[in-house]
Amino acid sequence: MHRLAVTCLFLLLFSLPATAAPEAELWARWTAHDPAATGSVDHTAWDAFLKRHLRPGDDGVTRLDYAAAQADAAPLDAYLERLSAALVSRLNRDEQRAFWINLYNALTVHTVLAHYPVDSIRDIRISPGLFSIGPWGRKLISVEGEPLSLDDIEHRILRPIWRDPRVHYAVNCASIGCPDLLPEAFTAANTERLMEAGAHAYVNHPRGVSLADGRLVISSIYDWFEADFGGGEAGVLAHLRRHAAPELAAALAARRGIDDHRYDWALNDSRR
Repeated sequence: MHRLAVTCLFLLLFSLPATAAPEAELWARWTAHDPAATGSVDHTAWDAFLKRHLRPGDDGVTRLDYAAAQADAAPLDAYLERLSAALVSRLNRDEQRAFWINLYNALTVHTVLAHYPVDSIRDIRISPGLFSIGPWGRKLISVEGEPLSLDDIEHRILRPIWRDPRVHYAVNCASIGCPDLLPEAFTAANTERLMEAGAHAYVNHPRGVSLADGRLVISSIYDWFEADFGGGEAGVLAHLRRHAAPELAAALAARRGIDDHRYDWALNDSRR
């Protein structure tokens, strides 16, 4: 009986959806930067890779051709090696932000390619811990000699240093429910524009906000990271109105609550 109970618990935990997210906890080591620095990191290889393999869909969702990208992995490998060798702490803040966003996205794609084909990134169970889901806790790369995981980049560097909710529209977790992987690399010059465009696109797509038959259903991202979006439903609604197109903004103005959240963890694969 004891063995049966343990087995049932094991199966239950592995089948549970990911409904919680790590807190933003600053890794102080990465706050070092040089405001006067004029150096930059070359992201053109990542930009070219994205342009070769991203496929916009008729449903408004951009997907990646992972099968084709597998045969084109060498440029991505070389790009990640260059990022690993970069002295990011000597860059200015704008260069650093672009660096970390590109690293997160390129490393996510690289990880999926290493395990492809998979139905979902959550099936790549390489994170430490018996009941781990996905690759996010695994140390996947070193920068300035520090081993880093995807969780480190997002929750210990990007979120706590910049404190900008739009970072959630910039990083991509290889899922249909996630904001799109954009068809250009982030740079110090374009990050503001890309984050703003990403916010507008996601909020105004049904993945982000769906208002039908009097029910407001929004992405689970706004639940998992509610503190980043102002805290509480009022803060989330204010954020959504700020990035909504006029018709949606008018509809949201009358809302005082959120009915439900949803998220599609299927792989953002153009061949599915």
